[in-house]
Amino acid sequence: MSKPSDFDDIRTEVRRLCDKYGNEYWRGLEPDKYPTEFVTELTTQGWLGSLIPEEYGGGGLSLAGASVILEEISASGGNPSACHAQMYVMGTLLRHGTEKQKQHYLPQVADGRKRLQAFGVTEPAAGSETTAIRTRAERDGDIWRINGQKIWTSRALQSDLMILLARTSPADQAEDRLGGLSVFILEMRDDSGELIPGLTITPIPTMMNHNTNEVFFDDVEIPADALIGTEGNGFRHILDGMNAERILIAGECVGDGRFFLEKASAYANERQVFGRPIGMNQGVQFPLAKAYANLEAANLMRWKAANLFDAGKSCGAEANMAKMLASEASWEAGNAAVQTFGGFGFAVEYDIERKLRETRLYQVAPINNNLVLAFVAQKCLGLPKSY
Repeated sequence: MSKPSDFDDIRTEVRRLCDKYGNEYWRGLEPDKYPTEFVTELTTQGWLGSLIPEEYGGGGLSLAGASVILEEISASGGNPSACHAQMYVMGTLLRHGTEKQKQHYLPQVADGRKRLQAFGVTEPAAGSETTAIRTRAERDGDIWRINGQKIWTSRALQSDLMILLARTSPADQAEDRLGGLSVFILEMRDDSGELIPGLTITPIPTMMNHNTNEVFFDDVEIPADALIGTEGNGFRHILDGMNAERILIAGECVGDGRFFLEKASAYANERQVFGRPIGMNQGVQFPLAKAYANLEAANLMRWKAANLFDAGKSCGAEANMAKMLASEASWEAGNAAVQTFGGFGFAVEYDIERKLRETRLYQVAPINNNLVLAFVAQKCLGLPKSY
Protein backbone atom coordinates (compact mmCIF):
# COMPACT_ATOMS: atom_id res chain seq x y z
CA MET A 1 0.00 0.00 0.00
CA SER A 2 1.42 3.37 -1.05
CA LYS A 3 1.79 6.24 1.39
CA PRO A 4 2.72 9.89 0.72
CA SER A 5 6.32 9.55 1.90
CA ASP A 6 6.95 6.88 -0.74
CA PHE A 7 7.00 9.60 -3.36
CA ASP A 8 9.21 12.26 -1.75
CA ASP A 9 11.79 11.94 -4.53
CA ILE A 10 9.11 12.54 -7.15
CA ARG A 11 7.90 15.61 -5.28
CA THR A 12 11.42 17.00 -5.16
CA GLU A 13 12.10 16.49 -8.87
CA VAL A 14 8.71 17.77 -10.05
CA ARG A 15 8.99 20.85 -7.84
CA ARG A 16 12.47 21.51 -9.22
CA LEU A 17 10.99 21.56 -12.73
CA CYS A 18 8.00 23.66 -11.65
CA ASP A 19 10.24 26.25 -10.01
CA LYS A 20 11.56 27.10 -13.47
CA TYR A 21 7.99 28.09 -14.40
CA GLY A 22 6.85 30.34 -11.58
CA ASN A 23 3.60 32.18 -11.05
CA GLU A 24 4.64 34.90 -13.49
CA TYR A 25 4.80 32.28 -16.24
CA TRP A 26 1.28 30.99 -15.54
CA ARG A 27 -0.05 34.52 -15.10
CA GLY A 28 1.34 35.43 -18.49
CA LEU A 29 -0.65 32.66 -20.17
CA GLU A 30 -4.00 34.21 -19.23
CA PRO A 31 -6.60 34.09 -20.67
CA ASP A 32 -6.11 31.22 -23.13
CA LYS A 33 -2.48 30.50 -24.05
CA TYR A 34 -1.26 26.92 -23.79
CA PRO A 35 1.86 26.23 -21.66
CA THR A 36 3.74 24.58 -24.49
CA GLU A 37 7.20 24.96 -22.95
CA PHE A 38 6.14 23.52 -19.61
CA VAL A 39 4.30 20.55 -21.12
CA THR A 40 7.20 19.84 -23.47
CA GLU A 41 9.66 19.70 -20.58
CA LEU A 42 7.31 17.52 -18.52
CA THR A 43 7.16 15.13 -21.46
CA THR A 44 10.91 15.20 -22.08
CA GLN A 45 11.60 14.34 -18.45
CA GLY A 46 9.14 11.44 -18.64
CA TRP A 47 6.50 12.71 -16.23
CA LEU A 48 3.61 12.65 -18.70
CA GLY A 49 4.46 9.10 -19.71
CA SER A 50 4.72 7.96 -16.11
CA LEU A 51 1.67 5.66 -16.22
CA ILE A 52 2.75 3.94 -19.42
CA PRO A 53 4.45 0.60 -18.66
CA GLU A 54 8.20 0.44 -19.13
CA GLU A 55 7.85 -2.10 -21.92
CA TYR A 56 6.21 0.64 -24.01
CA GLY A 57 8.75 3.32 -23.11
CA GLY A 58 6.98 4.79 -20.09
CA GLY A 59 7.79 5.10 -16.43
CA GLY A 60 5.58 2.29 -15.12
CA LEU A 61 4.45 4.43 -12.18
CA SER A 62 1.39 3.70 -10.06
CA LEU A 63 -1.67 5.94 -10.17
CA ALA A 64 -0.82 7.06 -6.63
CA GLY A 65 2.56 8.23 -7.88
CA ALA A 66 1.03 9.96 -10.88
CA SER A 67 -1.37 11.83 -8.61
CA VAL A 68 1.64 13.19 -6.72
CA ILE A 69 3.03 14.67 -9.94
CA LEU A 70 -0.17 16.61 -10.56
CA GLU A 71 -0.51 17.59 -6.90
CA GLU A 72 2.96 19.10 -6.92
CA ILE A 73 2.29 21.08 -10.09
CA SER A 74 -0.81 22.54 -8.43
CA ALA A 75 0.96 23.23 -5.15
CA SER A 76 3.68 25.14 -7.01
CA GLY A 77 1.09 27.50 -8.51
CA GLY A 78 0.87 25.77 -11.89
CA ASN A 79 -2.18 24.45 -13.68
CA PRO A 80 -1.91 20.70 -14.39
CA SER A 81 -5.18 20.70 -16.35
CA ALA A 82 -3.00 21.60 -19.32
CA CYS A 83 -1.62 18.08 -19.37
CA HIS A 84 -3.41 15.76 -16.94
CA ALA A 85 -5.61 14.07 -19.55
CA GLN A 86 -2.71 12.18 -21.09
CA MET A 87 -2.29 10.28 -17.83
CA TYR A 88 -5.81 8.91 -17.61
CA VAL A 89 -6.94 8.90 -21.24
CA MET A 90 -4.33 6.38 -22.33
CA GLY A 91 -5.64 3.91 -19.72
CA THR A 92 -8.44 2.88 -22.08
CA LEU A 93 -5.90 2.02 -24.75
CA LEU A 94 -3.61 0.27 -22.27
CA ARG A 95 -6.35 -1.93 -20.78
CA HIS A 96 -8.46 -2.67 -23.83
CA GLY A 97 -6.33 -2.01 -26.91
CA THR A 98 -4.76 -4.72 -29.03
CA GLU A 99 -1.07 -5.40 -28.66
CA LYS A 100 -0.56 -3.89 -32.10
CA GLN A 101 -2.31 -0.68 -31.04
CA LYS A 102 -0.29 -0.45 -27.84
CA GLN A 103 3.01 -1.14 -29.59
CA HIS A 104 2.22 1.53 -32.17
CA TYR A 105 0.86 4.35 -30.03
CA LEU A 106 2.16 4.10 -26.46
CA PRO A 107 5.89 4.55 -27.23
CA GLN A 108 5.03 7.61 -29.32
CA VAL A 109 2.94 9.05 -26.49
CA ALA A 110 5.67 8.28 -23.95
CA ASP A 111 8.41 10.14 -25.82
CA GLY A 112 6.23 13.00 -27.03
CA ARG A 113 6.01 12.21 -30.72
CA LYS A 114 2.23 11.96 -30.31
CA ARG A 115 0.14 13.94 -27.85
CA LEU A 116 -2.85 12.12 -26.38
CA GLN A 117 -4.74 14.84 -24.53
CA ALA A 118 -8.24 14.75 -26.04
CA PHE A 119 -11.08 12.69 -24.59
CA GLY A 120 -14.16 12.93 -26.82
CA VAL A 121 -17.10 11.90 -24.64
CA THR A 122 -19.37 14.80 -23.56
CA GLU A 123 -21.98 16.19 -25.96
CA PRO A 124 -24.25 19.29 -25.84
CA ALA A 125 -27.38 17.20 -25.19
CA ALA A 126 -25.60 14.52 -23.14
CA GLY A 127 -23.47 15.94 -20.37
CA SER A 128 -23.16 13.52 -17.47
CA GLU A 129 -25.74 11.28 -19.15
CA THR A 130 -23.08 9.60 -21.25
CA THR A 131 -25.38 6.87 -22.52
CA ALA A 132 -27.46 9.53 -24.32
CA ILE A 133 -24.69 10.51 -26.76
CA ARG A 134 -25.63 10.81 -30.42
CA THR A 135 -22.31 10.96 -32.26
CA ARG A 136 -22.43 8.02 -34.68
CA ALA A 137 -19.72 5.73 -35.98
CA GLU A 138 -20.93 3.68 -38.95
CA ARG A 139 -18.91 0.88 -40.49
CA ASP A 140 -18.32 1.30 -44.24
CA GLY A 141 -16.06 -1.47 -45.48
CA ASP A 142 -12.54 -0.87 -44.19
CA ILE A 143 -13.38 2.41 -42.48
CA TRP A 144 -15.58 3.90 -39.79
CA ARG A 145 -17.43 7.06 -40.74
CA ILE A 146 -17.93 9.50 -37.82
CA ASN A 147 -20.65 12.17 -37.64
CA GLY A 148 -21.66 14.26 -34.66
CA GLN A 149 -20.43 16.77 -32.14
CA LYS A 150 -18.51 16.77 -28.86
CA ILE A 151 -18.23 19.59 -26.34
CA TRP A 152 -15.85 20.43 -23.50
CA THR A 153 -13.16 18.46 -25.31
CA SER A 154 -10.19 20.07 -23.62
CA ARG A 155 -6.80 20.36 -25.35
CA ALA A 156 -8.14 19.06 -28.67
CA LEU A 157 -6.16 21.76 -30.47
CA GLN A 158 -3.00 20.59 -28.70
CA SER A 159 -3.56 16.88 -29.39
CA ASP A 160 -2.55 14.48 -32.12
CA LEU A 161 -4.75 11.64 -30.86
CA MET A 162 -8.23 11.42 -29.36
CA ILE A 163 -9.99 8.68 -27.46
CA LEU A 164 -13.51 8.93 -28.88
CA LEU A 165 -16.75 7.41 -27.62
CA ALA A 166 -19.44 7.05 -30.29
CA ARG A 167 -22.66 5.17 -30.85
CA THR A 168 -22.29 2.17 -33.16
CA SER A 169 -25.85 0.91 -32.80
CA PRO A 170 -29.11 2.66 -31.86
CA ALA A 171 -29.96 2.84 -28.18
CA ASP A 172 -33.18 0.88 -28.69
CA GLN A 173 -31.22 -2.00 -30.22
CA ALA A 174 -28.66 -2.29 -27.41
CA GLU A 175 -28.84 -5.15 -24.91
CA ASP A 176 -28.89 -2.68 -22.02
CA ARG A 177 -28.58 1.06 -21.50
CA LEU A 178 -24.77 0.84 -21.42
CA GLY A 179 -24.57 -1.01 -24.72
CA GLY A 180 -24.31 0.21 -28.29
CA LEU A 181 -21.36 2.52 -27.61
CA SER A 182 -17.86 1.91 -28.87
CA VAL A 183 -14.52 3.57 -28.24
CA PHE A 184 -11.93 4.49 -30.88
CA ILE A 185 -8.47 5.97 -31.13
CA LEU A 186 -8.64 8.79 -33.62
CA GLU A 187 -5.58 10.20 -35.39
CA MET A 188 -6.59 13.85 -35.55
CA ARG A 189 -3.85 15.11 -37.86
CA ASP A 190 -2.31 14.18 -41.18
CA ASP A 191 1.41 13.87 -41.88
CA SER A 192 1.73 17.65 -42.27
CA GLY A 193 0.17 18.31 -38.86
CA GLU A 194 -3.14 19.62 -40.21
CA LEU A 195 -6.50 18.42 -38.93
CA ILE A 196 -7.89 15.52 -40.95
CA PRO A 197 -10.80 16.23 -43.36
CA GLY A 198 -14.18 16.68 -41.71
CA LEU A 199 -12.78 17.50 -38.27
CA THR A 200 -13.42 21.03 -36.98
CA ILE A 201 -12.36 22.37 -33.57
CA THR A 202 -13.79 25.57 -32.08
CA PRO A 203 -12.35 26.96 -28.81
CA ILE A 204 -14.76 27.82 -25.97
CA PRO A 205 -13.69 30.87 -23.90
CA THR A 206 -14.08 30.17 -20.18
CA MET A 207 -13.48 31.91 -16.84
CA MET A 208 -10.20 30.03 -16.41
CA ASN A 209 -7.42 29.12 -18.82
CA HIS A 210 -8.54 25.59 -19.69
CA ASN A 211 -8.09 25.26 -23.48
CA THR A 212 -11.45 23.55 -24.03
CA ASN A 213 -13.37 23.19 -27.27
CA GLU A 214 -16.29 22.03 -29.34
CA VAL A 215 -15.37 19.35 -31.86
CA PHE A 216 -17.44 18.66 -34.98
CA PHE A 217 -17.27 15.44 -37.04
CA ASP A 218 -18.55 15.65 -40.61
CA ASP A 219 -17.99 12.30 -42.36
CA VAL A 220 -14.64 11.85 -40.64
CA GLU A 221 -13.07 8.62 -41.84
CA ILE A 222 -10.92 6.42 -39.61
CA PRO A 223 -9.63 2.90 -40.31
CA ALA A 224 -11.49 -0.17 -39.10
CA ASP A 225 -8.66 -1.10 -36.73
CA ALA A 226 -9.12 2.19 -34.83
CA LEU A 227 -11.75 0.40 -32.71
CA ILE A 228 -10.51 -0.24 -29.16
CA GLY A 229 -11.80 -3.34 -27.45
CA THR A 230 -15.16 -4.85 -28.29
CA GLU A 231 -17.75 -3.08 -30.41
CA GLY A 232 -20.69 -2.04 -28.24
CA ASN A 233 -18.71 -2.21 -24.99
CA GLY A 234 -17.10 1.23 -25.23
CA PHE A 235 -18.80 2.73 -22.21
CA ARG A 236 -17.56 -0.08 -19.99
CA HIS A 237 -14.08 0.27 -21.47
CA ILE A 238 -13.76 3.91 -20.39
CA LEU A 239 -15.06 3.44 -16.83
CA ASP A 240 -11.62 2.60 -15.40
CA GLY A 241 -10.27 5.73 -17.01
CA MET A 242 -13.00 7.77 -15.35
CA ASN A 243 -12.06 6.45 -11.91
CA ALA A 244 -8.41 7.30 -12.60
CA GLU A 245 -9.46 10.77 -13.74
CA ARG A 246 -11.32 11.45 -10.50
CA ILE A 247 -8.36 10.32 -8.37
CA LEU A 248 -5.90 12.44 -10.33
CA ILE A 249 -8.21 15.45 -10.08
CA ALA A 250 -8.41 14.88 -6.32
CA GLY A 251 -4.61 15.08 -6.22
CA GLU A 252 -4.70 18.35 -8.14
CA CYS A 253 -7.24 19.82 -5.72
CA VAL A 254 -5.11 18.80 -2.75
CA GLY A 255 -2.26 20.65 -4.42
CA ASP A 256 -4.44 23.71 -4.94
CA GLY A 257 -5.41 23.62 -1.27
CA ARG A 258 -1.77 23.45 -0.25
CA PHE A 259 -1.01 26.46 -2.44
CA PHE A 260 -3.76 28.54 -0.85
CA LEU A 261 -2.90 27.61 2.72
CA GLU A 262 0.84 28.09 2.31
CA LYS A 263 0.35 31.51 0.71
CA ALA A 264 -2.28 32.62 3.22
CA SER A 265 -0.34 31.41 6.26
CA ALA A 266 2.80 33.21 5.14
CA TYR A 267 0.84 36.41 4.50
CA ALA A 268 -0.97 36.15 7.86
CA ASN A 269 2.38 35.95 9.63
CA GLU A 270 3.85 38.90 7.74
CA ARG A 271 0.92 41.32 7.47
CA GLN A 272 0.87 43.78 10.39
CA VAL A 273 -2.33 45.55 11.42
CA PHE A 274 -2.69 47.47 14.71
CA GLY A 275 0.87 46.55 15.56
CA ARG A 276 0.52 42.77 15.35
CA PRO A 277 0.38 40.09 12.64
CA ILE A 278 -3.16 39.40 11.45
CA GLY A 279 -2.47 35.69 11.99
CA MET A 280 -2.87 36.27 15.73
CA ASN A 281 -6.57 36.91 15.19
CA GLN A 282 -8.82 33.89 15.49
CA GLY A 283 -11.02 35.34 12.74
CA VAL A 284 -8.06 34.70 10.43
CA GLN A 285 -6.75 31.55 12.10
CA PHE A 286 -9.92 29.53 12.34
CA PRO A 287 -10.97 29.52 8.64
CA LEU A 288 -7.44 28.51 7.63
CA ALA A 289 -7.24 25.81 10.31
CA LYS A 290 -10.63 24.40 9.36
CA ALA A 291 -9.68 24.38 5.67
CA TYR A 292 -6.45 22.57 6.55
CA ALA A 293 -8.32 19.90 8.52
CA ASN A 294 -10.80 19.32 5.69
CA LEU A 295 -8.00 19.18 3.13
CA GLU A 296 -6.15 16.57 5.17
CA ALA A 297 -9.33 14.47 5.45
CA ALA A 298 -9.93 14.69 1.70
CA ASN A 299 -6.33 13.68 1.10
CA LEU A 300 -6.84 10.49 3.10
CA MET A 301 -9.70 9.52 0.79
CA ARG A 302 -7.52 10.31 -2.21
CA TRP A 303 -4.87 7.86 -0.95
CA LYS A 304 -7.47 5.21 -0.16
CA ALA A 305 -8.93 5.47 -3.67
CA ALA A 306 -5.50 5.44 -5.33
CA ASN A 307 -4.39 2.36 -3.41
CA LEU A 308 -7.58 0.50 -4.29
CA PHE A 309 -7.15 1.43 -7.97
CA ASP A 310 -3.51 0.32 -8.02
CA ALA A 311 -4.48 -2.98 -6.36
CA GLY A 312 -7.01 -3.63 -9.13
CA LYS A 313 -9.93 -3.45 -6.71
CA SER A 314 -13.30 -1.75 -7.09
CA CYS A 315 -12.93 1.94 -6.27
CA GLY A 316 -15.83 3.76 -7.95
CA ALA A 317 -17.27 5.15 -4.71
CA GLU A 318 -13.88 6.04 -3.27
CA ALA A 319 -12.68 7.75 -6.46
CA ASN A 320 -15.84 9.83 -6.69
CA MET A 321 -15.78 10.75 -2.99
CA ALA A 322 -12.09 11.68 -3.19
CA LYS A 323 -12.76 14.04 -6.06
CA MET A 324 -15.81 15.58 -4.36
CA LEU A 325 -14.16 16.06 -0.96
CA ALA A 326 -10.92 17.42 -2.40
CA SER A 327 -12.68 19.86 -4.74
CA GLU A 328 -14.74 21.23 -1.84
CA ALA A 329 -11.72 21.40 0.46
CA SER A 330 -9.62 23.28 -2.08
CA TRP A 331 -12.45 25.75 -2.67
CA GLU A 332 -12.77 26.29 1.08
CA ALA A 333 -9.02 26.88 1.33
CA GLY A 334 -9.21 29.34 -1.56
CA ASN A 335 -12.00 31.31 0.08
CA ALA A 336 -10.06 31.40 3.36
CA ALA A 337 -7.02 32.68 1.46
CA VAL A 338 -9.06 35.48 -0.15
CA GLN A 339 -10.37 36.49 3.27
CA THR A 340 -6.82 36.49 4.63
CA PHE A 341 -5.41 38.59 1.82
CA GLY A 342 -8.41 40.93 1.81
CA GLY A 343 -8.34 43.20 -1.24
CA PHE A 344 -5.04 41.76 -2.35
CA GLY A 345 -6.77 38.40 -2.76
CA PHE A 346 -8.39 39.86 -5.87
CA ALA A 347 -5.16 41.32 -7.24
CA VAL A 348 -3.75 39.42 -10.22
CA GLU A 349 -0.16 39.66 -8.96
CA TYR A 350 -0.87 37.48 -5.89
CA ASP A 351 -2.29 34.58 -7.97
CA ILE A 352 -5.00 33.73 -5.44
CA GLU A 353 -7.81 34.78 -7.78
CA ARG A 354 -6.32 32.80 -10.66
CA LYS A 355 -5.99 29.61 -8.66
CA LEU A 356 -9.46 30.11 -7.17
CA ARG A 357 -10.93 30.18 -10.68
CA GLU A 358 -8.99 27.09 -11.64
CA THR A 359 -9.98 24.99 -8.62
CA ARG A 360 -13.67 25.98 -8.82
CA LEU A 361 -14.00 23.93 -11.99
CA TYR A 362 -13.62 20.65 -10.16
CA GLN A 363 -16.88 20.87 -8.26
CA VAL A 364 -18.53 20.62 -11.70
CA ALA A 365 -16.08 18.58 -13.76
CA PRO A 366 -15.29 15.85 -14.63
CA ILE A 367 -18.53 15.06 -12.80
CA ASN A 368 -20.82 17.36 -10.86
CA ASN A 369 -20.58 16.84 -7.11
CA ASN A 370 -24.37 16.45 -6.93
CA LEU A 371 -24.07 13.39 -9.15
CA VAL A 372 -21.36 12.06 -6.86
CA LEU A 373 -23.79 12.34 -3.96
CA ALA A 374 -26.48 10.55 -5.96
CA PHE A 375 -24.01 7.77 -6.79
CA VAL A 376 -22.94 7.39 -3.16
CA ALA A 377 -26.55 7.39 -1.97
CA GLN A 378 -27.41 4.52 -4.31
CA LYS A 379 -24.22 2.45 -4.26
CA CYS A 380 -23.15 2.88 -0.64
CA LEU A 381 -26.40 3.49 1.21
CA GLY A 382 -28.78 1.37 -0.85
CA LEU A 383 -31.14 4.28 -1.56
CA PRO A 384 -33.35 4.32 -4.68
CA LYS A 385 -31.67 5.38 -7.91
CA SER A 386 -32.36 9.06 -8.53
CA TYR A 387 -31.14 9.39 -12.12
